[in-house]
Amino acid sequence: MGLKPPAAVAYIAPFAVFIALRWLPFPPEWLAPVRFVLVAATLAALSRRAMPGRPGFAAGSILLGAAVLAIWIGPDLLWGQRYREFVLFHNGVTGVARSSLPAYLKLNSGFIAVRVLESAILIPIIEELFWRGWLMRWAIRSDFESVPVGQYTALSFWAVALLFAAEHGPYWEVGLMAGVAYNWWAVRTRNLADCMLAHAVTNALLAGYVLVFDQWQYWL
Repeated sequence: MGLKPPAAVAYIAPFAVFIALRWLPFPPEWLAPVRFVLVAATLAALSRRAMPGRPGFAAGSILLGAAVLAIWIGPDLLWGQRYREFVLFHNGVTGVARSSLPAYLKLNSGFIAVRVLESAILIPIIEELFWRGWLMRWAIRSDFESVPVGQYTALSFWAVALLFAAEHGPYWEVGLMAGVAYNWWAVRTRNLADCMLAHAVTNALLAGYVLVFDQWQYWL
């Protein structure tokens, strides 16, 4: 019999693969499907034991996901794109709120389909496994599987919220509010599936907003 991988691998590996693949020197129309397949394969191979059951609060999760979308785009709707040019959001640390994707990809239906599926399905799963399935519990106890999903301590709650914010670069302040919302929902529901559903609704609505209103700066 082979060695059993550590329990944390099921929660960390898909997210780690996703982050690592972002730096491959491939054109984005090639990178997107390659990344999607490899991350999905990692999930299938390593993370089945970590996948939660069904959401227990589906309606609430959908509403929360929509509310986070409003939080995400709200400042730019209220104050315009110049808001993102303020030094707190436009600097050498956070980067800039500008899509790095070539303009021709707006007409590439294959790329758009993969990017929407990645945003609405894959990313919510891998991020919730990592942030609230593993890190929020590991910050309480290294034997994280002995910690129930959604158990609260101030350190674990705010450390994850702040790191989640940092992941989102020039959108760090709305990322912080989103992280607080998803963390709160984890504490409230004690169900990772509800967090995945809320996150999926946010990302799916944001993808629709990007495409319908030509707001590609949200797809960095």
